Amino acid sequence: MLKIRSLVTAVALLGSMSVANAWEALPTQAAEPADNPSTPEKIELGKQLYHDPRLSSTGTVACASCHNTMLGGEDNRPNSVGVGAQTGGRSAPTVWNSAFNKVQFWDGRAATLEAQAAGPVTNPIEMGMKSWDDVVARLKTINGYEVAFKEAFGENAITKENATKAIAAYERTLITPNSPYDKFVKGDKSALSAQQIRGMEKAAELGCTSCHSGAAFNGAGTFQKFPTISDGFLEAKYHFTKDKGVAEVSKKAEDEHFFKVPTLRNVALTAPYFHNGSVATLEEAVKVMAKVQLGKDLSKDETDDIVAFLNALTGEFPKQTMPTLPATSGKTVN
Repeated sequence: MLKIRSLVTAVALLGSMSVANAWEALPTQAAEPADNPSTPEKIELGKQLYHDPRLSSTGTVACASCHNTMLGGEDNRPNSVGVGAQTGGRSAPTVWNSAFNKVQFWDGRAATLEAQAAGPVTNPIEMGMKSWDDVVARLKTINGYEVAFKEAFGENAITKENATKAIAAYERTLITPNSPYDKFVKGDKSALSAQQIRGMEKAAELGCTSCHSGAAFNGAGTFQKFPTISDGFLEAKYHFTKDKGVAEVSKKAEDEHFFKVPTLRNVALTAPYFHNGSVATLEEAVKVMAKVQLGKDLSKDETDDIVAFLNALTGEFPKQTMPTLPATSGKTVN
């Protein structure tokens, strides 16, 4: 089980580190766990499962419904829509570059992509299956999946563990390198505009990169309290503290309002912003972060410069093709 408390404590250590000048390009490959090496067959199976709404109780919601790989890796909604048109309380994080997250979900309750893949399928608000036993039973009625699992894993292979391993293997291919920022830090000094360079320098000067550190600008699995500075006007407008963050999982008062530091990669594509999707524009999100995290009121020029820099974090997306899903001949699945 994830040791949430120890990870939250690590935030204090991160805050004492100076990372302003540690500019890193995004790797083009993600590390794989020893028990789940990628293969073309496993990745293709994971892609099918990721896009198959039959993994939901109503046959209407797939992983891709909330984490759309044809867009910014989420759904551009304040709160995602699950089975029966239900909505949760949090905004869907992007799946792009999620392989570089040390923990998954806003509250960090999953330590790996494999563990994360298991959660939404049986969440009553999201995909609504009663159990993974029911998921496995359904998959076994679809002949094409028997073949695909066998090719990826061997005999008697349709299991929860293998399904989540396949989905995770596919998600590890969802990497967006070669953004203008990446090209700049690799030596192409023409890759960023003067305004973007000013924004990059301002982000470091203000301390944004103390939390949004590392190649993925995600703090390498750390948590941060949000907001750290109380602001009655912004709270009344955006209701940030309604969600208790990590404390929803740990049940510890000291964990209230701690959240996983989200990636800034492709952030220009993932509006609306924050854990509850309450802020509609990137410009407003930058001003809010400066105010409630750093105690700063930014000028319009400073805000515009930082927004310009954040736009430079949009990478190159690997081409995605929709998979052909295994069919059921002359029948439907229950």
